[in-house]
Amino acid sequence: MTADRAPLAEGIPDRLYGRRRGHPLRPRQQRLLDLTLPRLRLTMAEAAAPRAAFGRPVEGLWLEVGFGGGEHAHALFGANPAIGYIASEVFENGLCSLLTRLVAEGEEATGALPPNLRIWPQDARHLIGALPEAALDRLMLMFPDPWPKARHAKRRFVNAGLLPAIARAIRPGGEWRIASDDPTYQAWVAEVMADQPFFDGPPPAGTRPEGWPPTRYEAKALREGRQPLYWSFTRR
Repeated sequence: MTADRAPLAEGIPDRLYGRRRGHPLRPRQQRLLDLTLPRLRLTMAEAAAPRAAFGRPVEGLWLEVGFGGGEHAHALFGANPAIGYIASEVFENGLCSLLTRLVAEGEEATGALPPNLRIWPQDARHLIGALPEAALDRLMLMFPDPWPKARHAKRRFVNAGLLPAIARAIRPGGEWRIASDDPTYQAWVAEVMADQPFFDGPPPAGTRPEGWPPTRYEAKALREGRQPLYWSFTRR
């Protein structure tokens, strides 16, 4: 295990696909990555005892995988100050979108930061493997990249090969939330979760449940006529 990598499940490619950067970063964005991100970054060593990594004691631990623009994460850790919130994202422009909400321009190195937030800017699958057993009270996967081609199925976070590791990291009775507007991914979630021994859950909801903050991806899907589905699975 290296500084930010833990072994993955057999058959799961240990390679991160997708973009790390979109348009060139502006000076403000680069300062956020250079000065603000290190102040919030969760290390692999801290992942072994994650509740101790926050600026104050926390009553629970939530992980969001792929937070995109950060609006969903920002709403949840702001509304739940007693919860330790780990926000994971590898796309640099997405990281900047969240970080710019946290500190004023010119205060990237000094501005006060939420004590209940830590950021994992690496492959979330390695974090899942490094967390202690039953560490998470909630896991969230909101509108992930669908990887729609069949040959790309192993790249999806919802994956039969990864389920044992995910289940190990979530406490019994803990929740795994998944949302997707992509028909291929929706069918994939139904298939993977239909015959597995780790999670129970009702059929997906066709409208966003109460307590689930909106995201820009959901808004875009609705504008373009796609129907999001929302799953809530409980760890057995």
